[in-house]
Amino acid sequence: MINFDQRVSNDLEFDVIRLMLHDFCIGETARLRMVDLSPIHSFKELNSELDRIKEFHRIRIEGETFPALDFEELNAEIKLLEVQDSTLTEESFLNILRASELGNDLVQFFKNREEDFPLLCELAQRIRYTKDIIKPIEKVFDKRGKIKDTASAKLNEIRKEVGNIKKQINQNFEKEVKKLQRQGFLSDMKEAYLSNRRVLSVESSHKRKVGGNVLGSSKTGSLTYIEPQTNIAPNNELEMLYDDERKEIFRILKELTAEMREHLDLISGYQYVMTELDFINAKIKLSLELDADLPAIGEQPHIELVDAYHPVLLLNNKRAGLKTEPQSLKMDKFGRMLVISGPNAGGKSITLKTVGLLQVMLQSGLLVPVNPNSKMSFFQQVLTDIGDNQSIENQLSTYSYRLKRMKHFLEVSNRRTLLLLDEFGTGSDPELGGALAEVFFEALYNKKSFGVITTHYSNIKLKAANLKNAMNGCMLFDRESLEPTFKLSIGQPGSSFTFEVAQINGIPMDLIAKAKENLKDSTVLIDKLLSDLQKDKSRMQTLTTELEQEKAEAREAKTSFEKRKKRLDEKHEVQQKMIERNNKYLHKGKKMDQLVKEYSQPGNTKKTLGEMKKYLAMEKSKIEEEKKKARLKKQTSKPKKTKKQEKNIEKIAVGSLVKLRDSKQTGEVINLEVKEATVAFGNFKTKVALEKLIFVK
Repeated sequence: MINFDQRVSNDLEFDVIRLMLHDFCIGETARLRMVDLSPIHSFKELNSELDRIKEFHRIRIEGETFPALDFEELNAEIKLLEVQDSTLTEESFLNILRASELGNDLVQFFKNREEDFPLLCELAQRIRYTKDIIKPIEKVFDKRGKIKDTASAKLNEIRKEVGNIKKQINQNFEKEVKKLQRQGFLSDMKEAYLSNRRVLSVESSHKRKVGGNVLGSSKTGSLTYIEPQTNIAPNNELEMLYDDERKEIFRILKELTAEMREHLDLISGYQYVMTELDFINAKIKLSLELDADLPAIGEQPHIELVDAYHPVLLLNNKRAGLKTEPQSLKMDKFGRMLVISGPNAGGKSITLKTVGLLQVMLQSGLLVPVNPNSKMSFFQQVLTDIGDNQSIENQLSTYSYRLKRMKHFLEVSNRRTLLLLDEFGTGSDPELGGALAEVFFEALYNKKSFGVITTHYSNIKLKAANLKNAMNGCMLFDRESLEPTFKLSIGQPGSSFTFEVAQINGIPMDLIAKAKENLKDSTVLIDKLLSDLQKDKSRMQTLTTELEQEKAEAREAKTSFEKRKKRLDEKHEVQQKMIERNNKYLHKGKKMDQLVKEYSQPGNTKKTLGEMKKYLAMEKSKIEEEKKKARLKKQTSKPKKTKKQEKNIEKIAVGSLVKLRDSKQTGEVINLEVKEATVAFGNFKTKVALEKLIFVK
């Protein structure tokens, strides 16, 4: 984005967003990037960044067990490794160890997940799974980060000697303490530590009676600290062993550094991947705080916000336990300049800033607090003139500053510009300033720019009504409660509710009446018409809401009725079939009863028996015909497998890669039965009918 300067950032409170992102970062590299975060210049690059952010957002909201980003940056270690014959510190090795462990965890997490997270997998490909860094470091360091005795044979030998000397020193010391305590030469403290040596705490009056080196005395001089004669040689030997230990540790670390230098590219990869994920993760933390999402984004200028929130206001209200009203608006080439009017403190500026801040955030690669059905686009520049911006440095008044800013806007604006002008035209004589503002407005309109403008000037509202691709909007105001509703309504200009707002703030009614008398009748009448229009619109919206609610209730009642009717119709159909079946059985029973009566009469036996056989044969024939029809119906309704499907099924075997007919995700066949297969889609296993699978390879 060109022409994105500090003024725009301040006007839209983007610096507040940067600060929040800065605090969400773990390392200094990501923090510094957040301080300088600004809109991305390329539409292609922006889309790629937003897709990457959305992938990580899915990981977080879907509860994936992602490795904890707990790391120390490796910039200092990388610089030192680039210097030949340098030696890393003990802390540096532990930082590299943790980075390698985290790197391995990341590689394992993204393994075989290229379809789910292609961009993050591409990032993770900069590193690889290996134990070549971990094993050498763990050979030298224990779990507490201390160098092991077994780091080298020589170090092990030195430390054994140190242990033996310390034991000898302690035995000698305890013997001296017992002897001198019996003689009454020691103070109540008995001993102390001086210059890392264990010394006797001797009453100064007896110091010449105790053999050894005097290493110091107490502040008052009443106590003298003496190293026993028997420990002078062992302590000197201990110091030499400590020196040998330091030299051996330095040698071990130097050797280990040389081994790490062979993996410099991989260690640099850890630094890049960890800091990049830190940068992305901070953006996701903010999106989760805001309950943000990714709207559709197009290259051509278009704004369609659904339930959009001002991020800073939303978070502040959340902390205070207050409700935030969302805004919805649409701007396209047929309505690209929106002039918002309405009362002060009614939300005009917040609505304007919401549009601007969300646009800057999105183009900086951030998810925004809007309904995901919203649509946004790519602007080359966002230009703002918001608030009282005096320039003390250049001795400019507010109006002079605004004129210089407007001159710049007229020079650089084009069809890919989003203008945000608050209290447009103010700062000078209302009539003269209003006339000049109208000319500016039309000039910017002719540049085909998009813009959101707030104003109290009637001529600007009228101009927006007359221009084909401009539109008016107003912040609604409840005249009955004399309170702003903070809701935007598109289509008509709004009254400033000057007198109503004055009344809210306790201005006496007689002064308000006198002010009305001083105005032109036409001005009072226009303001009254506008306020009455808003009042009527507010009532209409209430009625519309009630009507929508009633329609919803009616739809619900209709659905419930249709369900009940369907159940009754089904019940009636079942009963009808039962009646028909019973009538059929009754008719057959009567016929059989008649035949039985005729059969029992003398002389009719043979004739009746023949009729009975004929009747039974006819009934049997009917039953067979019905069964045949049922079989034919079942066969025609059953789908036949095509040769192509049969060939596809024949190819499927254990180990085959397959996919579902309505899906792109592939899985591996791990078990095969007669008509179904068990398929592993990643970690998810399921049984699927063979006819629903497509053979891949």
